[in-house]
Amino acid sequence: MTDSKTDRPNDESPQTDTGNRLFGRRKGRPLRKRRTSLIEDLLPRLEIPVPKPGDHLDPAGLFDGPKREVWLEIGFGMGHHLAWQAGHHPNVGIVGAEPFLNGIAGLLGMVEDGDLRNVRVLPDDARPLLDALPDASIGRAFVLFADPWPKKRHADRRFIGPENLPRLARVLKDGAELRLASDDMGLVRWMLEHTVKHPDFEWTARRPSDWRIRPDDWPATRYEEKAIAAGRKPVFMRFVRRPR
Repeated sequence: MTDSKTDRPNDESPQTDTGNRLFGRRKGRPLRKRRTSLIEDLLPRLEIPVPKPGDHLDPAGLFDGPKREVWLEIGFGMGHHLAWQAGHHPNVGIVGAEPFLNGIAGLLGMVEDGDLRNVRVLPDDARPLLDALPDASIGRAFVLFADPWPKKRHADRRFIGPENLPRLARVLKDGAELRLASDDMGLVRWMLEHTVKHPDFEWTARRPSDWRIRPDDWPATRYEEKAIAAGRKPVFMRFVRRPR
């Protein structure tokens, strides 16, 4: 894509391939004073250390007090969607994984401004976190407006695919939603192809409006608004984790 990707949730986030390498930038423009302060002071209180191979993580234990469920957003970009979900669901613990420092700082600003106490952050690749989570421990997962990696030779860097769908299927509860979105039709077709044929996921769409219209509990992001203004039409996909 040729437009600016500053507001795309996953565009500036490093992506992965089958060799467990991390692609992309961890840092963008220099942080302003307030955001630097948030990284230094607030992030340590919310940060989840990157799990090592063989580690086990109890997601409910990450939060102060009991939570109805724990949700996971992979590649939260500048954090607008995650912060909205946290503010509207205070009884849900929300974990965000994002390696891009500027995006982390953006989320931290919203956490502080909104006094959001149900957010935790993994400032790195989501795959070690997925591997450390127990089976059926996540009530909802989001992968929204990921980098489309349009070149054919880079297709295996896309997060939704044969490498990571089994990870997501393992950690999602029966009946949990996996929400995907993109304005890039190549990526949409790729995600549909791989997720529809995966035996653990069922696409919930029954009519065109189910993927053309964003649900009320799915807030717009600045990137989405810019994509629409540029003439691109986002696609919103919801999959359900089939019973084990």
